[in-house]
Formats: sequence, structure tokens, C-alpha cells
Amino acid sequence: MKSFSDYGINIPSTASGEFYTTCPECSSKRKKRKAKCLSVNIEKGVWVCHHCSWSGGLGEKDYKPKYIHWQEPKYQKPKPAPRADLPSKVIKWFMDRGISEQTLIDCKIGYGSVYMPQVEDFVNAIAFPYFRNGEHINTKWRDGSKNFRLETGAERILYGMDDIADAETIIFVEGEADKLSLWEAGFKNAVSVPDGAPPPDADNYSSKFSWLEAAQEALQGKKYIIAVDSDAPGKKLSDELSRRLGRGSCLSVEWPSGCKDANEVLKEYRVDGLKNCIEWAKPFPIEGVFTAIDSAAKIYHLWEHGFEKGVSCGWESLDDLFLARPGEFTVVTGIPNSGKSNFIDAMAVNLSKIHGWRFAMFSPENQPLEDHQSRIIEKWAGKPFNSGPNPRISHDEMDEAINEIGDRFFWILPDDDSEWSIDMVLERTAELVYQKGIRGLVIDPWNELEHARSRGENETDYISRSLKRIRQFGRRYGVHVFIVVHPQKLYKDKDGNYPVPTLYDCAGSAHWRNKADNGFCVWRDFTDDQSQSVDIHVQKIRFRQNGKIGMCSLAYNWLTSTYHELSKARDEIPPKFTSYRGAR
Repeated sequence: MKSFSDYGINIPSTASGEFYTTCPECSSKRKKRKAKCLSVNIEKGVWVCHHCSWSGGLGEKDYKPKYIHWQEPKYQKPKPAPRADLPSKVIKWFMDRGISEQTLIDCKIGYGSVYMPQVEDFVNAIAFPYFRNGEHINTKWRDGSKNFRLETGAERILYGMDDIADAETIIFVEGEADKLSLWEAGFKNAVSVPDGAPPPDADNYSSKFSWLEAAQEALQGKKYIIAVDSDAPGKKLSDELSRRLGRGSCLSVEWPSGCKDANEVLKEYRVDGLKNCIEWAKPFPIEGVFTAIDSAAKIYHLWEHGFEKGVSCGWESLDDLFLARPGEFTVVTGIPNSGKSNFIDAMAVNLSKIHGWRFAMFSPENQPLEDHQSRIIEKWAGKPFNSGPNPRISHDEMDEAINEIGDRFFWILPDDDSEWSIDMVLERTAELVYQKGIRGLVIDPWNELEHARSRGENETDYISRSLKRIRQFGRRYGVHVFIVVHPQKLYKDKDGNYPVPTLYDCAGSAHWRNKADNGFCVWRDFTDDQSQSVDIHVQKIRFRQNGKIGMCSLAYNWLTSTYHELSKARDEIPPKFTSYRGAR
């Protein structure tokens, strides 16, 4: 069996237990070459570097595997420093912010030395312990320079979870000091998000809320007061929390002018002022009931910045015609084998890669699931999944793609004896909004759902009612809903060609055209097997800032089931198109 010295790790003969030393991987390349950033557990024979994240164990590979089953190593949970260990300067620091010693005792605030990656060295810092059911799960550290860190490998949970077990109303704040401020004001039912508010433009914003899933049981069936910061990240956080928790169950706190969070209010207006802010929390606007005064801030924002647009779906030639905006509802049609399902899959992959959107996929025609998932992987990697004339996706590339789509795509497919109803799909999607923050829902195709009409209700009225509900669902949760609809029977023209279907040709009702926010048809010329061109006919755009009626052409790459600009087809796509493999 190998020893630590085989990996370049120097351990003194007198060392035992947990030991810190320099890292053979990164210390020689750093300015602070003597900083002891490598944590070694001698008894367990494992190590992890707090600077470069190099980790390993005796007799194991000394690198992080890329496989999806890999998890961060469990850290040794430090005990919070006892109250008696708090230096007087730390107590004074809190008291200057309106937080008393008794609150520090109640909340088990600690103090100690910890490695801080921002300074690449050990520093003295305040410790905010995170508990769940009495178990110490994590610790947030803050030094005098306002550097923060959570323990490596520890689960992200809400700060103060044990304080809300019996609470009927839960107050959300954005930092540990805000949680302590509310405790000081007599509100024991507050929790803080573990990492603060993500930047509004953060990549894959929805992935920053894994702690919500961990707290789902504790949060269900409660009322909520959103009391986060009043800056741009805080406003985005407030919108996301109210979207996931349900706006009807949420109240919103407005801080006084000049104060952006609970602690600033406590310092400026003391306990009574902070109590008033919480007690005067207002409901989020009732859905469907608004006044211009309620929307004044948004109106001024529109006046200054213009209407909010959707986002690009990844093809420049389509951007002028269609932009995808959360909360809207898009109908996609096309004759059989024209590629409408394949095109929607490609669009979903683009929206996920470019903008971090997560998708719920109800696609029962695309079974077994691993077949559909392999086609998504193929699009994500941009390489053929199967062997062929071009190099196929490698094992490492597939590992990476599986990890990526595993975090961004979620298939809804109950057991065969379950009813595949629109109620079931929307219920599962609402859960995914809460747990995963999804932004897109694909229903492909509509006719695979079980459609239970009310007594005496015809198909047209049923579709109208269902589409109204779907549109309301999308707007309530900020989810863009794509529905693939087959056209009714079409007849060839005198030249033997099928016409381009319109939204009025969708089977069942003209409401597919009337109710949709957007609609387009995917069409290709079946008389030319060698054609690289697939036409996208945009036939409805409700909001002009998101596009216009028109048509664009894209090139279909049969090797990877992807779509490209026609200008790139000559250089990037093989010229022989004997079939449209995967286009359905």
C-alpha cells in the first residue's frame, strides 16, 4: 500500500489525527508557498487541498473522477466555538450592529481559525453553525475583511432550520446577520439562504437553489415573508422565491429608504423599527388584479429600458422572428417526419447551454427514455452518438454530457397504469419548479395525453379550457411551455406536395391559433432527399418585442441531429443527406 510520501505529502512522525501541510500540487506555484492549505486525515488516509481542490486517498487515484456518481468528500464537522471563546472585539462588532450577547449565545455563534481561500491562508473568523434536527450540518465563516466560506463537501441548507420546525410563518432573509437581527427583534422564525443572493445574471441561475429541495418538508404548507435585500440581486431572489413557493402564500417586506436589509434597519431604527417592517409586510399582487400604482416601478423600468425581450434560441437567422420568454406558451406543428420533435429538443438544448434553462420533458412517444436521452446527449456534445463516418462522442465527453443534462433535463413519465393527464403533467412540473427551478416545459405530443372532458363538453371547448389553464400556469410559474401538436389530415396539391400547415390546421380546434402566445411550423421538402434545408415558419407572435411573422431556413445535420445556419452547412455538414435520421 502506498504512503503519503508517494504522493509528495510530507507528514512529521509526531503528527496524528487531522494535520495541515503544504500541497505538492499547487503550493510551489503560489505566492504564499508556505501556506498550509492541504488538509490530511492521517487515520483515514485521505486529503483535500482547500486551494486547488486536489484530493485523494492512499491506494486510490489522486484526482477527482468526472463520473456522475462522484461526490465531494465529507468534511469533519467542526464543533462551534463555545460562547466563552468569543473575543471582546467580536462581541463589540455584533453589538455595534444592534445584536446582543444573548442572541449570540442563543444562536451558538463561534470563533476560530479557518482556511480562507480568498486570502489563501488561515485567518481568525466568526463561525455561524448550521443545524438541522439538532445535527451540525455546516458552518459559515466570516473574517474581518468580509470574506466568507462554507465547509467543503458539506450540504447547503438554510441557516436557522431548527428554528422553524413549529412555525406557521417563515421569514426569508439573505444573510446570517439579518437572521440574528430578527432574532433580536423577537422573530425566531427566520431563516437565511446559505450563499446570499446569486447575481441576477449568474449562469444557470436556477441551479443555485438546491437548499430549497433539502428544506421542502420543513417549508410545505407554511406562509412566507420575503425579507431579503432591496438591491438588484435581492429583488431577483425575491421573485424566484415567491415564484417557487407560490405568490399567494408570500408577503413582501419593504425596507425604509436608505436601508437595504434587516440589520441596517436594526442599526438605524432599532427593534421597534424592524418589527414594524415585518408586521407591515404586504401581499404580493393578487393574480389578475392590478393597478398602475402597483406596477409603477415596473412601468418606469419599461420607460427607461424598454420591454423585456425573450432570449435567443441559438440560431441568428431565427432571432429576428422568435425569442423565447419565460411565462409564454408556444405551439409547434408540422407534418409527420418533418422534424418538429427533433427541432424542439435542439431548441431546448440551446436554451439550456446558452441561458442555463432547465426543462421538464413529457415526451411519451420518445421511449425508451434512454433513447431520447441519448439524442439529447448527442445534441449537447455536437457529435454522433453512434459509430459512423464521423468520430463519435467519447466516453469522457459522454460523462460530461450525462452530468450536464442530468442537472438540466427532467423526464415526466409515470407508470403505464397512471393517467397521463394534463393535471398530472402540471403537478409534476410545479414540483420541479420548486425543487429545480425549471424554466421550460415540453409536451410532445398533445395527443398522447389523456383528455377527460367534462360532461357535455365538446373537443373545442375542452381545448380552449385546457390551453387557458396551461397559459396561466406558465405565467404564474415563469415557465415557457412548448406543445407539439399534429395537424389534421392534409391533402397534397396538384404537384404531389403537402402544403405548409398553419396553426388553424392543428387537430382539434382553432384555439391552437387563438390561445397561443407564439406558434410555428417545421417544414421540409420531401421531394429532395439531398436538401440540407429545414424551414421554420413563424406564424404567430403575441408580443412584438419577441419577434414577428416570417420564415427562416436552417441546415439539418443528420450525423448529430442538430441544426445550423445555412451559411455553415457547406463547411460543417456532410453533403450527402440520404435520410433525416432522428427527425420526427
